Amino acid sequence: MPELPEVEALKDFLTENLVGHEIVRVLPVAISVLKTYDPPVTSVEGHEVTAVRRYGKFLDLATADGPHLVTHLARAGWLQWKDRLPSGMPRPGKGPLALRVALETGAGFDLTEAGTQKRLAVYLVQDPQEVPGVARLGPDPLADDFDETRFAALLKDERRQIKGALRDQSLIAGVGNAYSDEILHAAGMSPFKLAAALTPQETARLYEALRTTLTEAVERSRGLAAGRLKAEKKSGLRVHGRTGEPCPVCGDTIREVSFSDSSLQYCPTCQTGGKPLADRRMSRLLK
Repeated sequence: MPELPEVEALKDFLTENLVGHEIVRVLPVAISVLKTYDPPVTSVEGHEVTAVRRYGKFLDLATADGPHLVTHLARAGWLQWKDRLPSGMPRPGKGPLALRVALETGAGFDLTEAGTQKRLAVYLVQDPQEVPGVARLGPDPLADDFDETRFAALLKDERRQIKGALRDQSLIAGVGNAYSDEILHAAGMSPFKLAAALTPQETARLYEALRTTLTEAVERSRGLAAGRLKAEKKSGLRVHGRTGEPCPVCGDTIREVSFSDSSLQYCPTCQTGGKPLADRRMSRLLK
């Protein structure tokens, strides 16, 4: 799933390639991708893109005197830029293509989604706050005013495990499964530690890991073409998706806890005092 660093990089890429250009065609290939119907998707055609913004994991294409095209790539969605779009009409039901946006230059992008769970979402709205997922977002962790005091205030009454708290978009915007693993590894903290139980010292360590991990990931992605961002994300991860590999910090074997629809990775030596976590739903530290 694209998370804050990749969506931030896509925002920069699209700012460079879209702003100042006119959208001449929007072709929804998979009808399920459209989550709004008023205004119609064609209402953005003929309008110039004036800005590209990020809200958590959402991308917002603002147009002059027109609606906003807001996209959430979900778990398996992606944006594929093309300097020259195919001339023919795409065929519905063939392949992963969900929606195509064409510019007056002949360039544009495709929104694609792999797999059978179709969660890629596109909204046409007059204001991004009309999108429910945008309206409920918590603060952006890379915002200038997101300091340690604000972070501590968010966590002090959270009776959840810290892994789940970091992934809650209404608490902190933009962090998903992969980067929550990376942040907790950098902080040397168990994913199952209760958020409200953190000491001031642990909170400070976690805040520093949050800001540093995300900032470094954004910097690694900055300037890359859209097609290279997935590979950059994977190569930059130290524990997430690396079950069975040696921890780059201590050399211990990276372990995994599997859930019904996701998994997490961690280093026992760095994060849980050498104790492996039980690999079952609602895991606790093994006694």
